[in-house]
This record gives sequence, structure tokens and C-alpha cells, in this order.
Amino acid sequence: MPAEVIAIGDELTSGQRLDTNSAWLSQRLGEQGIRVLYHTTVGDDLQANAEVFRTAIERADVIVATGGLGPTADDLTREALALATGTLLVRDDTALDHIRALFARRGREMPQRNVAQAMFPEGSRPIDNPHGTAPGIAFEIAREGGSPAHVFCLPGVPAEMRQMWTETVAPELARRGLVGRIIVHRRIKCFGAGESDLEAMLPDLIRRGRQPTVGITVHEATITLRVSAEGSSEAECLTSMQPTIETIRQCLGTLVFGAEDDELQDSVVRLLAERRQTLATSEWGTGGLIAGWLGDVPDNERVYQGGLVVAGEAALGALGELAAEDVSSPGDPLGEAVARNMARHVRERFAADYGLAVGGFPVTGHVQSNPPPFYLALATPRDTKVRAASLAGHPAIVKPRAAKQALNLLRLALIHGDKTR
Repeated sequence: MPAEVIAIGDELTSGQRLDTNSAWLSQRLGEQGIRVLYHTTVGDDLQANAEVFRTAIERADVIVATGGLGPTADDLTREALALATGTLLVRDDTALDHIRALFARRGREMPQRNVAQAMFPEGSRPIDNPHGTAPGIAFEIAREGGSPAHVFCLPGVPAEMRQMWTETVAPELARRGLVGRIIVHRRIKCFGAGESDLEAMLPDLIRRGRQPTVGITVHEATITLRVSAEGSSEAECLTSMQPTIETIRQCLGTLVFGAEDDELQDSVVRLLAERRQTLATSEWGTGGLIAGWLGDVPDNERVYQGGLVVAGEAALGALGELAAEDVSSPGDPLGEAVARNMARHVRERFAADYGLAVGGFPVTGHVQSNPPPFYLALATPRDTKVRAASLAGHPAIVKPRAAKQALNLLRLALIHGDKTR
């Protein structure tokens, strides 16, 4: 049963506001076994809106639209749906009474323009909006030679939309027998290999048509494998996808660092907490990104002692506890000696088990095929490891990828048993 989600508003098509409603609705539809095949975003234009609804009614069995239900001149959803279906707008007095009562509870008189919110395409019916003045619209539209299309129009305000979906639309889909087999997704997070290299390590798993399906996406050098299974229950889906998940973990080994919403910093904090060990950080090129990420992990204070952020060679010297000869190696202020001493210094300064450092980034001024390296360092009571890393890649992800490379250096050391006690 194909579905389409429609987002309405100039603020979306102009890029002034991000459409989060469509993502949320697609997840909810998927949970009910209804596959979303189309996302459509349309501005506040009557003819364009009507055409979008006509197209959706032809190709989707379930259509959920958000936005355009307010009382102002640019709120066109009611009129567009009526135009698309060749129906008239008629007033629903029960809906109008609800709107008046809502204004009365707020100690205000209802403006005349809000009467428009009680107008509905003939044959449709209101969806109750407990906390807003914009009722939704439910419309079952007959289609020649096939099953009807089920259209649900909801307000664009996320809190109102989500409550109306949960209390009204989702139960109606179930009541009408439109809920299909359940679709369950699981995400596996990976770091340390390129997308094509990682895919090559997963024999036949990402083949089209395979069940369960395995999709792959990349964001700022983190690779997410999305395993999706369809079944009559969540338990059935989880059982069917478990062999695939196990195969992924066996093939990828330590490239896998977590699941679902995990990020590398979550994995690092967990590993440190399990070992009752602590960490301090010193950052130059990443400008405090690692410290910020670690600070956002719940219960980070058990393991994260704190960090230093420097903006240049002068700032390193200003720390006071580093001798001049320790700050940099002669003629190489961005060399590995700097990263090594940053890691040692911050570990000692914060009395931590581990000191993690990111050295400065070389300034190239242009994209190079073989850019000069920067350095990462990890200090323990026994020794200090230094690793060279490359700045290759799009400039927009240089900092986050470098920060992740540093965290991954620590994660692998923890996994492979670099114990300090």
C-alpha cells in the first residue's frame, strides 16, 4: 500500500524552515506497515497545491498532508483539496463551535476570518484538534476501477499534528484495515572505512530485492547501515533480521561502534565507564569539537575530566606548564611532537588515565591531491601513541572527521586492551 506525504508552505520551499513533519510521519507510517514512496513539498500556490493533490490521489492509497490549514489568505489546503476533487467547500457548524469555544477559553473573541477553518470539501469530515484552531480534514476519495484514496490533512504545528495523528489518524488507519505488515528498522553505526570499501566487506547484503534489506548512508564520515524487515509483529521482524545483523558485525568487526542513535563519543564514554577510567582532551585543529561532543553524553562527568582548546602556537606556550622546547619541534610547529606533548600535558594536568590530542591543521589554501598530514596523539601512563591523519575530503567535514578519528583512536585502544591500571 503506497503512501505519500505532502508538506505545504512557502517557508519550506524557500528553505527558510526545515521540514521535520514529513520525516516524523514517514516513520509512523512505516511502523504501521505502510510504505511511503513519495515526499512532496509545495509552496502556497492554489493551482500547484491542487495539482499535487490530484497526482497524489492517483498514485498513493494513503496521503497525509501538513500545513495550510490556518485562517489567512495563504492557507490554501481546503480550497486546493476541493479544487482537486471537484467538490464545494461547506461549513461544518460543529467544527465552528469548537473554534469559537477555543477562543473563548483564551478570553478572546473569534475573528471572522477564522470561519474559514470550519470549511471542508463536501464529503470530507473534520479531524479534531484539541489544542489548536485548525481542525484537520479526513477525506475518502473514490477512484475509478480501484480502491479509494484516503487523504488526511493535518496542521503544520508539530505538537498539534503529532497528537492528531496519534489520537485520530493512526487508529482510523487500523480501523479501516489499511495497516499492513509491520516494518521495523535497526541502525548499525560504523567508522574507519570508506563507503565503497565497507560495502565490499558485506557479501551480497546490500543487493536490491534482498530481505531483510540493508541500506547504507554516510554523514560526516560515519557510515550507517539500516537493516529493515517486514513481518506480522515486531518480534517476527527482529528475528528475521538478526542473522543479517550478526553477519554485519562479524564481517566488519571493530569498524562497528554502536547502534541506533549512538555516536563515537557515546561508545568512548561507555568503554571508559566500564573500565572506570578517565579522559582529558587537548584540541587545536578541531577547536573544541570533541569536548563539546563528550559534554553532551549523559553521565559524561564520570569519565571526562575536561579539556583544553588552543587556537595557535602562542596559546600552547601560554599554558605555562610546557617548556618552550616541548611546544614544537624546530621548524615544525604542526609536527607530531606538538600533538604528543599536548596529549601528555593534558593527561597530567587533569590527572586522567588518557590524554587525547588533536594537533594543528596545516593551511594549504587550496584543495590538494596529497595534502600534508596533521597529528593525533593518545597518552597513557606507559607511552604516547601518535598517528598521522589526512585532511583529504570536503572542507565542510574536515573538523568533524578529524574529531572522530581522534575518538576512534581512543576507542580502538580501549577495545584492544590498552589498560592503564
